[in-house]
Amino acid sequence: MYDVIVVGAGHAGCEAAHIAAFMGKKTLLVTANIKNLADMPCNPSIGGSAKGIIVREIDALGGLMGKVADKSHFQIKMLNNSKGPAVRALRAQADKRVYPKIMREYLDNTPNLEIKEGMVENLIVEDNKIKGIILEDNTKINASCVVLTTGTYLNANILIGSENTPGGPHGERRSNNLSFKLKDLGFTIKRLKTGTPQRIKADSINFDELKPEEGDKVYWTFSFDLKPQYDINRQQKCFLVYTNEKTHEIIRNNLKKSAMYGGYATGVGPRYCPSIEDKIVRFADKKRHQLFLEPESVYYDEWYLQGFSTSMPRDVQEQMVHSLKGLENANIVKYAYAIEYDAIDPMQIGPSLETKVVEGLFTAGQINGTSGYEEAAGQGLIAGINAALKIDNKEPLVLKRSEAYIGVLIDDLVTKGITDPYRMLTSRAEFRLLLRHDNADVRLTQKAYDINAASKEKYQIFKDKMQHIEDLKSLLKENRLIITDEVKKDFKERNISIPSGNFNYLTLLKRPEITMELISHYLDLSKYSHEECEQVEIEYKYEGYIKKEYQEKEKLDKLEEKQIPEDIDYSKIKNIASEARQKLSLVRPKTIAQASRISGVNPVDISLLLIYMKKEYGKDASK
Repeated sequence: MYDVIVVGAGHAGCEAAHIAAFMGKKTLLVTANIKNLADMPCNPSIGGSAKGIIVREIDALGGLMGKVADKSHFQIKMLNNSKGPAVRALRAQADKRVYPKIMREYLDNTPNLEIKEGMVENLIVEDNKIKGIILEDNTKINASCVVLTTGTYLNANILIGSENTPGGPHGERRSNNLSFKLKDLGFTIKRLKTGTPQRIKADSINFDELKPEEGDKVYWTFSFDLKPQYDINRQQKCFLVYTNEKTHEIIRNNLKKSAMYGGYATGVGPRYCPSIEDKIVRFADKKRHQLFLEPESVYYDEWYLQGFSTSMPRDVQEQMVHSLKGLENANIVKYAYAIEYDAIDPMQIGPSLETKVVEGLFTAGQINGTSGYEEAAGQGLIAGINAALKIDNKEPLVLKRSEAYIGVLIDDLVTKGITDPYRMLTSRAEFRLLLRHDNADVRLTQKAYDINAASKEKYQIFKDKMQHIEDLKSLLKENRLIITDEVKKDFKERNISIPSGNFNYLTLLKRPEITMELISHYLDLSKYSHEECEQVEIEYKYEGYIKKEYQEKEKLDKLEEKQIPEDIDYSKIKNIASEARQKLSLVRPKTIAQASRISGVNPVDISLLLIYMKKEYGKDASK
């Protein structure tokens, strides 16, 4: 008998299993093939726009992805540096061979965690409560909670042109029966699709014809707890490639041969990471599309052609790849393919990621309709935490939209549902200036520690950082820049306006042209880290904007506090729109704020809901 069973050992499963075990629960991680633990069937990169902030949040909450990425990458850079702190995010190119190895080491050294190889084909459910799992050999394993993180393996098919082959990523065995069991239990099953591009042999690429993309010359880490684990001067290069008119012509002439346009695919593909043929059709006016060649590992010579995902037949793929500059003689080691798989309707899960259909059953990752390793890992972490909290009869951890990108992600899923695989974007977050790369620990580490998801060591690192920041603020406030002739000369050379008086450094920092780097020439800041200096600079330079977002956050928080009674009968609310009634009955929102975000629920519907609550449940019902 286990406390928690996690099904699937992808990025969601590894996080769920680790955190549940760390929180003291006897945990079993079940995977069909242990060699595929923390596998990266698509691009072995971690982070990216918005996604990099999710990785920082995972680390702040006690998760593993940031630490493993820090120990396995061979290139890292900060994206959107010139666009301001609200959208900055790290992206690292991880080593496809090293990342799973390090993840396995972390899991093997986690007390209370056992890993078992087996294919889960059924669930044990009694009186709408989860009791355990059943393996394909009919072995029954009992547990108080189960977390499903099945990735793209549910009833999966590989598509290459007109070929339709049952199987998961890499041609692995798929799960044949579990999605049918979920449907029998009352889950709505959706058919989704994703894909991956070709892998090219390194010695067949003419790199001299391509533009190199290098890592940053500043040290970065995803984890708040680790020092940089790499040599900044030995990062691997990636290379920029562009499609051309010949590429587009080949694709247009062969559209009917692709699984998508030939009618062979039934699943809905990702809107924000489309196949190359979809890009050519949707953006017909574009003369070229940007691609990246990225090494998959320093231990073998396969390069990933990012942005060239397709389901074209192999002979057409040969023509397409060979039309690209620098790849005229490319040797394709692995052909691109699309993969279709089953997922559930995420509106059937609650904000804790426990399903509404079966008590004690949690779901995370692509089974919930998302795409991306980071989105999966963030959900897995929350599902694992909440499974552990449920066993202890404690309130679940539900992150608000104003607290974390992970909160935005989960709220979008359970409130709005999905029509295509969900990808996190900075534009989805209303409070993105509050949800920055630099302050994920400030937002979340205390929460993690309070529920025993973060170690004492991690918490001490966090407290030390907070003390350093306060000390740095005091230092800047208590010291003034004395405007000497030497300072005037320095400012003129830097083309910066000279201050009219001897202001303290904190006041000066509010000026757009004054940076911590400049201040360090006049004031010794050597005892403070780059990250601590960055956070203080952002806080003061963007103080006015941050204050406005906090004011908006407080308004939302008041709506989040207005709880909707669990037993409310929406059919009894008079004059509410029929679509709103239907959506509210399906989602069963916990708060007025969540209800207001449901598509099809308008402000007038919310007003009628509040009136009904006051009438039926009394004055305190909406508090």
